[in-house]
Amino acid sequence: MKAAMLRSALRRNISSTTAASSHILRRGFSSESAPERKVTILGAAGGIGQPLSLLMKLNPLVSKLALYDIAGTPGVAADVSHINTRSEVAGYASEEQLGQALEGSDIVIIPAGVPRKPGMTRDDLFKINAGIVKSLCEAIAKYSPEALVNMISNPVNSTVPIAAEVFKSKGVYDEKKLFGVTTLDVVRAKTFYAGKANANVAGVNVPVVGGHAGITILPLFSQASPQANLSDELIKALTKRTQDGGTEVVEAKAGKGSATLSMAYAGAIFADACLKGLNGVPDVVECSFVQSTVTELPFFASKVRLGRNGVEEVLGLGPLSDYEQQGLEALKPELKSSIEKGIAFVHGS
Repeated sequence: MKAAMLRSALRRNISSTTAASSHILRRGFSSESAPERKVTILGAAGGIGQPLSLLMKLNPLVSKLALYDIAGTPGVAADVSHINTRSEVAGYASEEQLGQALEGSDIVIIPAGVPRKPGMTRDDLFKINAGIVKSLCEAIAKYSPEALVNMISNPVNSTVPIAAEVFKSKGVYDEKKLFGVTTLDVVRAKTFYAGKANANVAGVNVPVVGGHAGITILPLFSQASPQANLSDELIKALTKRTQDGGTEVVEAKAGKGSATLSMAYAGAIFADACLKGLNGVPDVVECSFVQSTVTELPFFASKVRLGRNGVEEVLGLGPLSDYEQQGLEALKPELKSSIEKGIAFVHGS
């Protein structure tokens, strides 16, 4: 009963509600109607990786689920493999098995790395997680260069440029296939907005642009739907809470974790959108941190239309309020610095 409820909730919350996807949903994504798709999770035994592994096991678009971590993965794989859903599960531990985990992947999701702790900024994370991401991306370039890469490892503003530079150095970079997962910012913005607008959160949409840390996170509440007549002060408060959402969870967990469960949910939602795009479902749009010409910065988060090759189209920002325009200009220097830091790490290491 609980498993059925969880699967039902996941299906209800997928972002694309086109007629075509609704038709597929009614058919229950049976193995006869959905192509074979392999999803690999790198960092599957961690705080985000374990709930993400569970959620991807529940996704009926996945036929093979490969779980990799440096340790602990066989237990996670054995646990989720008992769930009576479509995908076959395999667990891989140690670097010797990384290639086997990656081979044939359609999507590689990377939540690997250390979590943020109280008093630790996303910049502090950089020194630890940059090396992990670099080595994993070198393996992706070798064993699954055609896969869509969903980067969760923080700081995303730097790890996505790191991945891009690694792929370029190996001659396999395709800007359409590299995504920074910023979906948690959207999830938070929807939740916080719905609470103040007295709206059903299931029907709320709020685009979030920029980056994935602090002031680089810019929710566009002026474009929220359904529209509510919220005061300027309330919009500013909602913006601040969205930007500080990660810190809110870190402090609430009092040093014993970060936003693992909500991040796993957001990661599963974005991976589901990528799978739909690969399978040809039309008009699948999500916000993501990608190579972009929307601003003068080389990477930027905005709405992206997903398709059979990954990014089909990077969409523009649309009309901004004066407050949002100010926020956009204010975030650019910090985001530029984070991007450059990632690029410099690859060329200096």
